[in-house]
Amino acid sequence: MISGKIADQIGEVRRVAAETLSLYAIDREVYEMLWAQFDADYFLRHEPHEIAWHTRLLAHRVNTDTPVVKTRLSRSGEGIQVLVYAPDKPWLFAHICNFFARMSYNIMEAKVHTTQHGYALDSFQVMDANNSGTVYRDVMNYIEYELAQLLTGDAAPTSPHTGRVSRQLKHFPIAPQVTIALDEKGRHILSVVAGDRPGLLARIAWVLAEHRIELHSAKINTLGARAEDTFWIGGDVLEKPQQEKELCDALRQQLA
Repeated sequence: MISGKIADQIGEVRRVAAETLSLYAIDREVYEMLWAQFDADYFLRHEPHEIAWHTRLLAHRVNTDTPVVKTRLSRSGEGIQVLVYAPDKPWLFAHICNFFARMSYNIMEAKVHTTQHGYALDSFQVMDANNSGTVYRDVMNYIEYELAQLLTGDAAPTSPHTGRVSRQLKHFPIAPQVTIALDEKGRHILSVVAGDRPGLLARIAWVLAEHRIELHSAKINTLGARAEDTFWIGGDVLEKPQQEKELCDALRQQLA
């Protein structure tokens, strides 16, 4: 049950997003079917400008059979925003994270969402980890084409790509903290705090996929050399305390 305050907040986000879409001469009737697949969490966790961008790209692709990968220059500074929309399936998130790790791109922020009709709608803020003066416009088409091709297949990804640990993290290591708890709705929340390093999210995604964990949504934040990631997860493993412990231990070992 959504409280009146939250309902008002969602209503305001939808109103502002709709105003932005009207500037592009997009009528509400065009995207009603898409928005019907978004639950309250989607509207609470995305900014109106993000929702408008997603809607412009996906309004006519609600039930697409092929992955949609679109990019734009970041609105908040250096880097690229990447949207991935595809039928959800095992290893999808791991494939995406490993793709960026192999490009030597850091995922600075990620919002992972599963629609009500079983599609993954994931958005990422990525940056060149090497700070090599990349002209991001030159790689946007590459990401859109190559990542979409990668996600078309069904094979499991190769082992997670890892890079060099930064000098700061070597001198000031952050011991990984991994916990699983229930939220007020009875959903399992996995919290991971660790030192940021190349391929960090690819490592986490790999372990989750190996343990057959269902990823419902996620929020990824990188604060300097510290990563604070939250995942809303499901799966039979979580019904057995011993296997839940094994998952946490596997994550700590992978991130140590």
